[in-house]
Amino acid sequence: MAIAQARAQSSQTQQYSGIALSKTGQSSGSRKSPIPLLETSEDWETERKKQGAKGWRVSLVNERFDVATSLPRYFWVPNRTLDSEVRRAFGHFHQGRGPRLSWHHPGGSDLLRCGGFYTASDPNKEDIRAVESMLQAGHSDVVLVDTMDELPSLADVQLAHLRLRALCLPDSSVSEDKWLSALEGTRWLDYVRSCLRKASDISVLVTSRVRSVVLQERGDRDFNGLLSSLVQLLSAPEARTLLGFQSLVQREWVAAGHPFLTRFGVTGVGEKAPVFLLFLDCVWQLLQQFPAEFEFSEFFLVALHDSVRVPDTLTFLRDNPWERGKQSRQFNSYTQVYTPGYSHPPDGNSINAQLSVWDWDLRYSKEQILQFHNPGYDPEHCQDSWLPRQQPSFMVPGPPSSVWLFSRGALTALNQLCPWRDSPSLLAVSSRWLPRPAISSESLADQEWGLPSHWGACPLPAGLLLPGYLGPQIRLWRRCYLRGRPEVQMGLSAPTITGLQDELSCLQELLKKWTPRISPEDHSNKRDPNPILSQFC
Repeated sequence: MAIAQARAQSSQTQQYSGIALSKTGQSSGSRKSPIPLLETSEDWETERKKQGAKGWRVSLVNERFDVATSLPRYFWVPNRTLDSEVRRAFGHFHQGRGPRLSWHHPGGSDLLRCGGFYTASDPNKEDIRAVESMLQAGHSDVVLVDTMDELPSLADVQLAHLRLRALCLPDSSVSEDKWLSALEGTRWLDYVRSCLRKASDISVLVTSRVRSVVLQERGDRDFNGLLSSLVQLLSAPEARTLLGFQSLVQREWVAAGHPFLTRFGVTGVGEKAPVFLLFLDCVWQLLQQFPAEFEFSEFFLVALHDSVRVPDTLTFLRDNPWERGKQSRQFNSYTQVYTPGYSHPPDGNSINAQLSVWDWDLRYSKEQILQFHNPGYDPEHCQDSWLPRQQPSFMVPGPPSSVWLFSRGALTALNQLCPWRDSPSLLAVSSRWLPRPAISSESLADQEWGLPSHWGACPLPAGLLLPGYLGPQIRLWRRCYLRGRPEVQMGLSAPTITGLQDELSCLQELLKKWTPRISPEDHSNKRDPNPILSQFC
């Protein structure tokens, strides 16, 4: 409370990191988005330099959306790959969504995403070499990740969300003694666990060795974005800032072509599934387990959760960048000439194409925006725990020309990258025919990284968050889903002795997480740079 009051008193001079505030007398036509919308090649080049991806360049091959309308106009491809090769190679992937860079790890690894192979196509040798070169991205060690393995289907996500919403209604008919079992019966928390576990394993793959890690999903528009975003949140402290998280959502979801309109059932066509809300729930779980690592608060996540249905911006009300550009008259469907920047929406349309969902100050007061910031966030802690870009000492090169498939929690050696060679690739075979390893509750990191023994042991990189996902470690997002219940409106629990004890226990748990850990050998009052390892020492 004291922190909130102090911030409120200084609100007139407060610098809202990652939040743009309107200036008095500023015209709507000159308003600039607070977050780069990645509509120009300059935006993509700036982001590439920010990530330090020297081996990559901005491709202009889809500038007119003639390669894939679901892809952004610009994306990153390896420096040595020509745009003509990109065009041919992308034609052998589902919906033209070929391999491209999603995130460059400071230690040297690259996280890529792509759609499924068109195994029935017949590419020539040059096309196969181009595809393999893009997947390898200059690395000798390549891991192909079967994204949908052990994750729910879109229909499963939709059904679980409907059951969860029905259960959390104030007039739910479920009795109190059966409520928790009914909550588990929705399977929503199970799906959150599955996503966090898989993201943790992929984070280990990205951070433990210098390699190319490729997320492959048939459509490349749902769980690839979810896993890529979670991996960056677990591995990169800059993604946990308010500005960094908004940029992450804009790049991996909005610009990457997640079909928001279809998934939320606005069009009435296609498969409904709130995958983005599942992602936000995963982020909330991370916020509860690592409260000092995130600059944004639960209030910000709730605001973003509610913004998916805001009808006055194009951010979440279109399925891909091509539709947004066409709606805002940035893209002329007759001449295929794209004009970057804001423009006036068509007459009679209530959507304001000049605004994005990131213009928070148009919908929230300054006092409300102050609550977007996490008072327990420690930026110095994040900087100390992150290795400089110039010192990737914890990254260990893999063996020469090694290709792996990560599926069902285990790595399987592959003889080839593409399914069009003489012998069929495992990627061309249904995952149900793959050998199923023994099910274990341990993550890939707990199983000595699950990597070949000749690579040796690898220490846990500083700055990497590995969340818990077993049993009570995954909780219901009460403030989001139970906000209509009276007991939640009054606080975490009902005003009883038991309720007060529960609330006190929760506050004590948060206090322990926020309290700096002091090493017995260090009397400089400096926070432990690796709190994850210290828990097990």
